[in-house]
Amino acid sequence: MSTQQTARLWPVAIPLLLIEAALVVIWSSGFIGARFSIDHAPAMLVVFWRSLLFVLLLAPWALPRLRHASPATLLRHAGIGLLAMGGYLAGVVQGIALGVPAGLAALLADLLPIGVALLSVLVLRQRLGWQTWLGLLIGLTGVVLVTSDALAWGDAPLWVYGLPLLGMLSLAIATLWQKRTKATASLDLLGNLWLQCCICCVPFALLAALDGSLAPVPSGGFALSILWTSISTIGGYGLYWLCLKRSTPTRVASVLYLSPALTLVWAWAMFGEPLSWLMGLGTAVSGLGLWLVIRNERKQNDDEPAVASPSSATIKAACRG
Repeated sequence: MSTQQTARLWPVAIPLLLIEAALVVIWSSGFIGARFSIDHAPAMLVVFWRSLLFVLLLAPWALPRLRHASPATLLRHAGIGLLAMGGYLAGVVQGIALGVPAGLAALLADLLPIGVALLSVLVLRQRLGWQTWLGLLIGLTGVVLVTSDALAWGDAPLWVYGLPLLGMLSLAIATLWQKRTKATASLDLLGNLWLQCCICCVPFALLAALDGSLAPVPSGGFALSILWTSISTIGGYGLYWLCLKRSTPTRVASVLYLSPALTLVWAWAMFGEPLSWLMGLGTAVSGLGLWLVIRNERKQNDDEPAVASPSSATIKAACRG
């Protein structure tokens, strides 16, 4: 088996639950990285330099992967990147920068599973079972319990509170767009992430320039912020797209219901922030909601006409290259 075939095969060989667990860990670490970075530089400046360095360092490996892609494919994935990275990060980060409390901004961003489900029904005309909706609402209840101690209503203008919500909707649209992209018009993971980071450098630079200079801050804290957020963001989005290839958009988004609890564990370990029994209860409630979503998804799959095993078909396709 060639190296290229192995590269296509390894994401399929790893159990989906393991990839989802890694997604929760890496995604939650991004919020801690953002908190750490604001002590050393404006948040959007860190986001800009993280994206720029990723583009520059990995260009020799990423560009050859994009050489044979059609202009339509490149434009499609650039649009997905602008929504998934640019829209989501700009909405959440700028909302916090303009006065939305971090806890409330995180809660609005955590409405992603509800946003994905509503768009799936209203726009794509998909049918979701009542157990899925029940699981989504239970999962959201768990998130509210976990973050309840951090919730507060700030002094920002009313319209600013819409920024994290728009960021959430931006990622929800990108999720459904990516899922509906045909395999023949898709890019490999590295090429996709590189292109999305590249296109997002433009809006990130504009937003960072509003806060002042685009020059990097000459400090170890700034460098560590770049490193941390690079791993969390690139790893988080990479795992997110991998999960989306093998699962439904609603399930992938629902997995992120567990990220607030793990974020608080990160904060306890790194910053000494206290944990509470309410956080544990909320995590259990979110876990119950996620279980209902996954259970209903499996039940729907079992009710469909028998077809060849998806994992087996995917592996065979990967081996054919």
